[in-house]
Parts: sequence; structure tokens; C-alpha cells
Amino acid sequence: MSKQIISSTSSVISLSRQTKETDISVELDIDGAQNIEINTGIGFFDHMIHQLASHARWNLSLKVSGDLHIDDHHTVEDIAIVLGQALQQAWRQRKTMQRYGQRLLPMDETLIMCAVDLSGRGLYVGELAFTRENIGQVSTEMFEHFFYTLATSAAITLHIKPMYFRNNHHLAEGCFKALAYALKEALTPTDGINTTKGML
Repeated sequence: MSKQIISSTSSVISLSRQTKETDISVELDIDGAQNIEINTGIGFFDHMIHQLASHARWNLSLKVSGDLHIDDHHTVEDIAIVLGQALQQAWRQRKTMQRYGQRLLPMDETLIMCAVDLSGRGLYVGELAFTRENIGQVSTEMFEHFFYTLATSAAITLHIKPMYFRNNHHLAEGCFKALAYALKEALTPTDGINTTKGML
């Protein structure tokens, strides 16, 4: 049995989700000032989510208790579900926004292309060809699964494509940073609704 609680106050989205595998609470403000507190139980993943929140200029509190004695899958997947749901609530509260965002982000020898559309249609396309099985305590296959689950939960279209890389740490971190800047651009307020349909 799972339990989920959702609430919002002004621009702050609060959401919690409890299952037999994870217990997650998140507070997200996409108009924040980089007040960030993250504890997922996975050091390298804390670092990645911190990069996302910091470069997107969010306030983010993320507290997680997961079944890491089994592996990292449930924890990483469920974080993507909860964070994606919070992000969807946040962008749907926007009366106007750019909607589209993109970033070509260099990180030393690595170059990442990322594009997002706050479309209301969850879709992920990626090509993350890691050459290691793990970075820290994270299975590298889980990064692509995280982005897929985040996109579907946030109801956004997300494309991530590394142009080239040599260092796996830089590949992972570059993806999170590129996503942060693409989302920041897409969430920028505009003077109208950026769709011919009248709503997203």
C-alpha cells in the first residue's frame, strides 16, 4: 500500500510519498534562492540533485529513506516520481512561461545537449552511453531511468544527448546541469501563453 500527500503554499510545492520501498518528502520552490537540503542516502546522487537545484536556482528540500540494502533502483526511481510530480505542479501554476528551454553545456572534455518542452506530455529521449557500471553508489543505468521517470512524472518532453565525453562523472554531472539551465529557460515568465491550443 502506498500513501501520498500533496499540498502547496504560495510558490512552494510540498509532496510526500510512502511505499513499502521508500519514504520521500519534497519541498520545491522554482523561484527560490538556492536554499538546498538533500539527503537521499546515496552520496553521489545527492551531488547530482544538488547540481540540478542549484543551477536551476530552486529552493529544494528532499528527504529520502529507501531500501538501499537491496539496491539503488527503488530510491532513484521514486525520487524521480516525487520530484517530477512536484515540478509538474510548479510549472502548471505558471500563468505564462517560455515553455521551451535548451542548453549546450560544456564540462571540461564533455559536451551535453539538452532540450525541454513543458508540454504536458511526458516523453524522454536520451543516449547516455556510460562506460562504467557505477559512479559512487549509483548504477549508471539508473541515470537514464531517472530522466525517463522524471519526464513522465513532470509531464515534460526531455531530450538529452552527449555530443562527446571521456569522463563518466562529467557525463552524469553535465546532464543534470544542462537540464537545470534548460528548465530555468523554459520556466522564464513571458507576456502570454506559449501555445496555440490555449492551454498546455
